[in-house]
Amino acid sequence: MAQIFKTFDPLNDIIAGDVQTISQPVWSENMNPFSQSFASGIGFFTSSTQVSQSGDYHVNVYHRDPATSVNAAIQYSVAYGHRLGSGSYGDANTTGQNVNDTPSRAIYSQYRNQLLPPTDSVFTFGGTDGGGDSDEIFVINVQRARFRQKIDPGNWELRIGSGSGLGSATAYSSFIDTSGAGEDFQINEAGRVFAIKSGSGGVAQAGSLQYGLFYPDQGIFVFHAGRLRSALDMPVNSGSAVTLGSAGTQPRNHVTMSMAISNGSYFAARSEEKITSTHFFVRITNREFNFSNNPTFVSPVSGNLGAFRHSSMLRNPSVYITTIGMYDSANRLVALAKLSRPLLKSFNREALIKVKLDY
Repeated sequence: MAQIFKTFDPLNDIIAGDVQTISQPVWSENMNPFSQSFASGIGFFTSSTQVSQSGDYHVNVYHRDPATSVNAAIQYSVAYGHRLGSGSYGDANTTGQNVNDTPSRAIYSQYRNQLLPPTDSVFTFGGTDGGGDSDEIFVINVQRARFRQKIDPGNWELRIGSGSGLGSATAYSSFIDTSGAGEDFQINEAGRVFAIKSGSGGVAQAGSLQYGLFYPDQGIFVFHAGRLRSALDMPVNSGSAVTLGSAGTQPRNHVTMSMAISNGSYFAARSEEKITSTHFFVRITNREFNFSNNPTFVSPVSGNLGAFRHSSMLRNPSVYITTIGMYDSANRLVALAKLSRPLLKSFNREALIKVKLDY
């Protein structure tokens, strides 16, 4: 019977701990920046179906028109949150203490629970304008498959269109995080937290207000909605839920924000991923693995079971190595390594095969 298993020598056959950092564009089709001028058919598109279903809470942004392209993929979503429930209204039948249970309040609570420490109930932004705490926020949540482990701090830039005429905005403001300025960052349950300020090319404007919070390990950007309203003249409707509900007006501020981003037509970002590699050296001596367990290796004649099909296989067998199977201590197959082409093996040939396992 042919040999099946061979144990690795942990001292000589296994080399672990090789770590590489890989950086690549966040967006589909290797776009960087994500811009309407990147290529034909590329732009900032939303889905009318999605807006009608979950549009009260968030809006997804695609890199191609989902109505016409099968390759359209979600790049990020935009949401508006208000701690008190303003800026949207909920079910028309909600009354009394539940009147402020609105989409905006649900969004604020969701990201507060995800990003803030348990003792914090409100997002706080640095600055000297007296608006450190903000009851209203915009959230840009990058689609998880886009950034893998994390978004690279200092390697992104977002332009947001200015003015109330969002259909024809001609000016924009650029925003980056402050990692390039060497400013300190915080660490909490959501990972690292960087400030977002005005700037471009990795350089923040001196004395600029803090417009947001960047969570690279979560792929989330949180903006102070009030500061965007005052700085960019963005038409953010933060009316109370009662007032909006009485008027039957659902402002959908997140759609307003997505349009402002589309008008800026520039969102550059790169992901950062650490790949750990382990190298396994498969050493096959001249006396090992010269036979096969394949049924075609033996004779099919019932009275000659176990005998070689061809007599030449007895003393001078020739087999080909095509696959290396890697097993755990319980002989369970956990990985397969395919050779680029079959490797001839016989009693007068030895082989050394290096298998690289990335994770």
